[in-house]
Amino acid sequence: MIVYGIPNCNTVKKARVWLDENGFNPEFHDFKKKGITAAKLNQWCDTFGWEVVLNKKGTTWRNLSPDVQQRVKDQASAVAVLLENNSAIKRPVVEVDGKPVLISFNEAEYAAILK
Repeated sequence: MIVYGIPNCNTVKKARVWLDENGFNPEFHDFKKKGITAAKLNQWCDTFGWEVVLNKKGTTWRNLSPDVQQRVKDQASAVAVLLENNSAIKRPVVEVDGKPVLISFNEAEYAAILK
């Protein structure tokens, strides 16, 4: 299991605490330090939809210029913006055996999918 995110994100912290408390010992991939690939972003978009992977509610998205925001019209343009602004990725993303299974944190969802 790999959890992708940013360590200081509150949602990531909640997810990691829940995973630890429930006996999971996931690897953590800090995509601020380690980066993220277009292939990985496309895999997540194929699973969850690019509209979900691109966090339009977050500060990073709101701080992007209107020109950059208006460029996002489909998965390819969303991935291009996310590669340049990886803090706009909805997080965390949890993968099991290389497959994305969860995005963000909802305790009931985690319990249903992981147990």
